[in-house]
Amino acid sequence: MASAVAPDAPDGAFPDVAGTTHRMLDVNGLRMHVAEAGEGVPVILCHGFPHLWYSWRHQIPAIAAAGWRAVAPDMRGYGHTQAPMQVAEYGSEQVCGDVVGLIDAYGAERAVLVGLDFGAQLAWETALRFPDRLLAIVVLNNPYTGRARRRPSEAFAALARQHFLHLHYFQQPGPADAELASDPGEFLVRLYWALSGRGMYFEVFRHPSDGRGYLDTLPPAPPLPWSWLTREELAYYAAEFGRTGFTGGLNWYRAMDLRWEQTAQIGSAPVQVPAFFLAGERDVDLAGFSGRDPLQRMRSLVPDLRELVLVGGAGHLVQMEKASDVNAHLLHFLASI
Repeated sequence: MASAVAPDAPDGAFPDVAGTTHRMLDVNGLRMHVAEAGEGVPVILCHGFPHLWYSWRHQIPAIAAAGWRAVAPDMRGYGHTQAPMQVAEYGSEQVCGDVVGLIDAYGAERAVLVGLDFGAQLAWETALRFPDRLLAIVVLNNPYTGRARRRPSEAFAALARQHFLHLHYFQQPGPADAELASDPGEFLVRLYWALSGRGMYFEVFRHPSDGRGYLDTLPPAPPLPWSWLTREELAYYAAEFGRTGFTGGLNWYRAMDLRWEQTAQIGSAPVQVPAFFLAGERDVDLAGFSGRDPLQRMRSLVPDLRELVLVGGAGHLVQMEKASDVNAHLLHFLASI
């Protein structure tokens, strides 16, 4: 196995989030950085790409104040958590094992799992593989529609013949890693804006694939600050990805075929744990399903779906764009379980 890099979390390296402390844990064979606050049953907050523990900065204090232990890790491949270089280290056993390892590290039998983007897919997958370790799941923006019939990379390549598709662009090691690392701040601010409720992510699809990188297709972003992101907040993300690069995060995409193969026996099994789904009404992931209703499909596959909420005016980064709304809905659901 290729070597992994895990810098220690130095004092003062993290932005201040009320009541939050940071530590390194040995989890599932790797060193994992977590931000934590509160006591009690763990509520594990799983970010996506390209994010960090800091993407949950508005939720951590609220969850802790409500009597839970908020746990926001840098996921495998990100931030101060180890970033294995081999794609095989991002398979289903590894990433779901990280969640179970975190629950064990806190001495808990079960936890609530919250996920966004790749973290949402991880929440669905963990609920299918380890339902006895979860009290409930809260999924932001990415509905469960069952296992894809077609190998992911083949589906991405077919779409990429029509227009630029980041899912296809990310598959080949090298080009995306170098492009995104060349100017992390510019990439992040453009992507965050494009994915927001006021952004225009679909402009990306107006570009052909040939000869294009991601920055060639993302529309420019207005100057910071925005109502939900400051210059200082973006600077932390840019500094972290400038330090680590993006390969760890991109390996989650490159492992999609592997995880598709590894979940063949699960198929499109129903998710049996209590679930709450919350999304921005303008999220590109909800609009990107052609010819079928992903929310209706999810209802049929998640029999204990207790709530489904669409937050007005928000896009893919709903937990930052509409933090107070998300916190209110999240705490209401936590209270109900």
